[in-house]
Amino acid sequence: MSLAGDSVNQGERRTALVTGANRGIGYEACRQLGRRGMRVVLTSRDEAEGRRAAEHLRNQGLDVLYQILDVSSSASVEACARQLQQQDVAIDVLVNNAGVYVAEPILDATESAFLETLQVNLLGAWRMCRIFVPDMVARGYGRVVNVSSGMGQMTVRGEPSGGAYGISKASLNALTRELANLVQGDIKINSMCPGWVATRMGGSGAPRTPEQAVGTLVWLSSLPMDGPQGGFFRDRKSIPW
Repeated sequence: MSLAGDSVNQGERRTALVTGANRGIGYEACRQLGRRGMRVVLTSRDEAEGRRAAEHLRNQGLDVLYQILDVSSSASVEACARQLQQQDVAIDVLVNNAGVYVAEPILDATESAFLETLQVNLLGAWRMCRIFVPDMVARGYGRVVNVSSGMGQMTVRGEPSGGAYGISKASLNALTRELANLVQGDIKINSMCPGWVATRMGGSGAPRTPEQAVGTLVWLSSLPMDGPQGGFFRDRKSIPW
């Protein structure tokens, strides 16, 4: 499915879609992108929480739309894209932030937990890119930011850490590189590590705030045409993956 069209031209301000955005890093990404003048599509699979989050940002004077979205479902991704198309909304910036965390060592994780982790963290980003990147290519502009993790970096033994979560994030970094190699024109696809962040997933003892975590994300969302492509970044610096 492609949303190619001419509903947004280069002279209009950018529109960003953020997945898993009702709280934590995703919510803060919406806030900071909105404060930079972008129109933001805040998405979540929990509709009540997502609508509350979007309303809270609108009360801050930001231009925020809400769409329900479960990235683990192709039908949900396609339905979200159709609804945006019906509203004449084209996506210039895609932030694949939605994620789940399985803490168990890889041999202790259940098959269902492992599959869910891959469905959300890896295939969720792939589903979103499959729908929205072709439209970016057709319109000649796009930025994709995949929120990965340092747990997805390969160790000296050539193995990712962090169990199923680490494997999913290492795969997300590989997906980022593969997609970046496929596109041409002013399309930038990169991944980033936000660090250990004090969110519901990261826990209250984490050293970084969501505000600190999204600095690199916002930077990657507004790269110039000669900006990096297919990289993995932390604090705006390239890191090995």
